[in-house]
Amino acid sequence: MKVAIIADVLGEENNGTTIACMNLVRYLRSQGDEVTIVCCDEDKRGADGYAVVGTLDLGPLINYIVKRNNVSLAKADRKVIGEAIRYADIVHIMMPFALGKEAVRIAREMKKPVTAGFHVQAENFTSHIGMMNSELVNKLTYRNFYRHLYRYVDAIHYPTEFIRKLFEKEIHHRTNGYVISNGVNERFVRKQTFKPAALQDKFVILFTGRYSKEKSHKVLIKAVSRSKYKDKIQLIFAGQGPRDQEIRRCAAGCRIGEPIMKFFRSEELVDVINYSDLYCHPAEVEIEAIACLEVIACGVVPVISDSGKCATAAFAIDEKNLFRCNDSSDLAKKIDYWIEHPEEKAERAELYHGYAQNISQQKCMSDMRRMLTDCVKGHAS
Repeated sequence: MKVAIIADVLGEENNGTTIACMNLVRYLRSQGDEVTIVCCDEDKRGADGYAVVGTLDLGPLINYIVKRNNVSLAKADRKVIGEAIRYADIVHIMMPFALGKEAVRIAREMKKPVTAGFHVQAENFTSHIGMMNSELVNKLTYRNFYRHLYRYVDAIHYPTEFIRKLFEKEIHHRTNGYVISNGVNERFVRKQTFKPAALQDKFVILFTGRYSKEKSHKVLIKAVSRSKYKDKIQLIFAGQGPRDQEIRRCAAGCRIGEPIMKFFRSEELVDVINYSDLYCHPAEVEIEAIACLEVIACGVVPVISDSGKCATAAFAIDEKNLFRCNDSSDLAKKIDYWIEHPEEKAERAELYHGYAQNISQQKCMSDMRRMLTDCVKGHAS
């Protein structure tokens, strides 16, 4: 099977969408499929399996926002896109932006089957223009996604049932959707690790997520400042992003210990997860949160925001693993509870261990390939 994957944003594997894209690419190639990725990464120009387009110029303000997020947005170059699609059996689009919108038009002209992933919530976009909490703007954004991309595809890949229901509610249409997790890599397993010497006497709380507004790092910082045990707690923020300095200033202002903030490669992250005492996921907006599933797969107890815009709340066993969205006082109570009840935490860790094994990355990528082959067969019949 020849697959053209259209990626408006690619870059380094430091965000969920790029990781999902490259995991799919690697799996398809391991099955003998021929994959061409259309993207705007100049370092891929001339490399086998890549077709490179230019980058969008959206004016000074939008260009600044995009650059601040350490990404580049692809320009819709019909010639490059057309060449990639011409030789493909199927087209898979990662995002509902300029490159993806042009790709679906070309694919329809060439009568090629098309699928698209749903990796972007409206709030992921509107948070950058200060309108994350505007129901009207978010609703219009979802309708724009549908009008220009998703209504034209043969199937949509939804990472969770949560985002499928949310999108179909907003657009008032049932879609041909495949609910398939992005999957947990097999390297995320429980293993014996030891805290670094500097953390031996600390209660380590981990959060893995991009440093962006919708991830709500400040809620966790304020919760630690309200904890009875704030002097004992060490926060680790595994990730990177545009709000790095803002998060550091918030921690300093709240007079808590300086958080450890860095992007960990997978092998190192597995060790960090396994020596962490608790995982807190304060994000207000989340399609799936594979990061949380990775932690659960290692048997670490989570405390998760109950946000209605976040799929992650479904991973809570009961109310002790949930806190009220954006309520740092409630989160502080949950943190203190787990610090004060180590035996119960150990029992809860056993319940969580193995929780994510039914969504192994290998199985999920196999399901993704089946979606593509289903669409190829359906298009031919």
